[in-house]
Amino acid sequence: ATLEAIAQALFKSWFVDFDPVRAKLEGRAPEGMDEATAALFPDGFEASELGLVPRGWRVLPVGDAVDAVGGATPDTKNPSYWEPAIHCWTTPKDLSGIAAPVLLDTERKLSDQGLAKIGSGALPVGTLLLSSRAPIGYLALAQVPLAINQGYIAMLPGGLLPPLYMLFWCRQNMENIKGRANGSTFMEISKKAFRPISALVPSPELVQAFAGVAGVLFDKLIENEKQAQTLATLRDTLLPRLISGQLRLPIPV
Repeated sequence: ATLEAIAQALFKSWFVDFDPVRAKLEGRAPEGMDEATAALFPDGFEASELGLVPRGWRVLPVGDAVDAVGGATPDTKNPSYWEPAIHCWTTPKDLSGIAAPVLLDTERKLSDQGLAKIGSGALPVGTLLLSSRAPIGYLALAQVPLAINQGYIAMLPGGLLPPLYMLFWCRQNMENIKGRANGSTFMEISKKAFRPISALVPSPELVQAFAGVAGVLFDKLIENEKQAQTLATLRDTLLPRLISGQLRLPIPV
């Protein structure tokens, strides 16, 4: 939680409050960064549809800044789509109980035939998952290649704004995202409604600098989550054996 909070605070300072730009505008050196990083920030603002933004940064529909795709559910009554279980396949249920915004595994898996039924196919490690319904707003970075069901909008690596940047962008803009949802049975944000949302796009060099700093924090976060999962598996394996007496520990004398 601490690592995630540090990255979120950095995102807000750089890309929401524009602290380094304000510092340079006032003739001060931006705090907490080296000269090379500070040089990536402009020293003034300009008008845009989002209000005053740092000079030279662009405002684009988010769909132009990232590749956003959806998924599907193969026929659950057709066992050939699910056996042998090879490819990770996720629904928003997988994100409901996670402690950190990283997905290490999925409850269900698809066969080769099942994967072929999903137009977006297997998405790469690093893809950002945003649950688009029931409920809207779960977020996680995939740590395994996986396919998704229709309850997601997935943002792929390789766009103008990388998935790690978009994780914090979505958090910052979640009320706007939810405000574009509609539906009679349950609220849902479609890809068509999501893609036109305006996003502020800094220079590629600055986005890369943020991804470098936040990436170090998230690498540590991911390692912590893997270790926690290993310990939980060990606990779940050993505890029943200890309680039943199947496994006994030597008592020191």
